[in-house]
Amino acid sequence: MAVTKDKIIENGKKLVNSVEEHVEKGLDIAKEALGNVARHLPLANFARHSSDTYDIEVDLPGVKKEDIEIKIEDDYLTVNAIRKTKKDVKEEDYYLCESSYGLISRSFILPKDVDRDKISAKYEDGRLYISLEKEETRKARNISIK
Repeated sequence: MAVTKDKIIENGKKLVNSVEEHVEKGLDIAKEALGNVARHLPLANFARHSSDTYDIEVDLPGVKKEDIEIKIEDDYLTVNAIRKTKKDVKEEDYYLCESSYGLISRSFILPKDVDRDKISAKYEDGRLYISLEKEETRKARNISIK
């Protein structure tokens, strides 16, 4: 049985369509997965406000203070929190309960000049404030001219 040029072209088109379809499905799955990941990555700001400190602000709305953990391991500062939300709607003819529960986490590479013993944190109105102080020997200082 001879394979014709038209048959090869037709099979090629089928193969291309099949690959495109699988790529589109894969992209849809990836978008959904990344969307789920993004919901569990809190927004954060990392700034150097003075020559002696760095500040990190992490948005954690709906999280209780006791559900937040901050840890340092090697050169990383990691904020872990557990978000537990529950929304109840009770009406005469129906009851709706939506809840979500999940770990949210964010890690930061610590600058080399941070004094790991002088890191402080406070939590206020759904926002975590972390202050990182530089080591004394690395703080900015003025040199007098003689």
